[in-house]
Amino acid sequence: MKRACLTAGLALLMAMATVEAQAQTGILRGKILDDEGKALEDAKVVMEYTGGVTRHQETKTNKKGEYTQVGLPPGNYKITASKDGYQSAVYELRVGIGEPTTPPDMKLTPLAKLAKKAGAAGGAPDTLVADFKAVMEQVKAGKYDEAEAKTRELIGKNPSVPELHYELAYILGQKKDWAGAEAGYKKALELKPDFNEATMGLVGVYRNTGRAAEAEQLMAKAASESPQDPKVQYQVGINAFNSGKTDEAIAAFSKAAELDPSNAEAHFYLGSLMVGQNKIPEAISHLEKYLASNPPAGQNKATAEGLLAALKPKK
Repeated sequence: MKRACLTAGLALLMAMATVEAQAQTGILRGKILDDEGKALEDAKVVMEYTGGVTRHQETKTNKKGEYTQVGLPPGNYKITASKDGYQSAVYELRVGIGEPTTPPDMKLTPLAKLAKKAGAAGGAPDTLVADFKAVMEQVKAGKYDEAEAKTRELIGKNPSVPELHYELAYILGQKKDWAGAEAGYKKALELKPDFNEATMGLVGVYRNTGRAAEAEQLMAKAASESPQDPKVQYQVGINAFNSGKTDEAIAAFSKAAELDPSNAEAHFYLGSLMVGQNKIPEAISHLEKYLASNPPAGQNKATAEGLLAALKPKK
């Protein structure tokens, strides 16, 4: 009996080592919505690698506002979502080897709404849309000094529009002015507490300045304030998984799977974590649910198949 257990354990370790050695790329999967939570079709999503070698990939959202990009080399990325007539949104995140990354939904605010907000707050709405479009073009062209100056001018006239503070924070982050970026994101959140894009921007600032603990605390706070948001819960699970916090990861992934049964990746991670805890029946159940969703070919699919082959008794 002991020999059989040792043989099964060795097979499992070999399977895990084999699929680990085959890992080459990561997967990014997300959703782009408008500020009311409605799907945005044909929104452009640009994934720019920021690890030293300039390269980027582009894709567009489907009718449900969803996008998936496979084959991403591991490393740090800047994810930009844009659509004509809307303010762009940006996340900075890390894509790991074979680890699908699912950021919280990115929400784009119609530029026309910014003008209404400015007017309601006693600001200057007349030219705000045109001016904001000009700022976004400057940012796109990498003219950050000009974009910063124009955005500060717009904030002076419209200090209560959170999207302007968000834009300024992003621009300052591109200039490595982390203190200014932090202040900008915090101001945006002060004006709009449920501004997820600003929250993720602030998480990025903390990570870029070596404040991983603060980044985790902010994600935990977002999770506690959005307990029914499966995307937030899933992201908390990813952070805990990468930090080796098994119990927290299991709790977050379990919540994400409960809130959104279609999130197959949560089952993949739960299966992997259950293997580590030697809970084999639970691991098999989660891995089978993951594979039943017909995931795209990639490292996670190969890992799940390899683990199941090692875990399930041979007939």
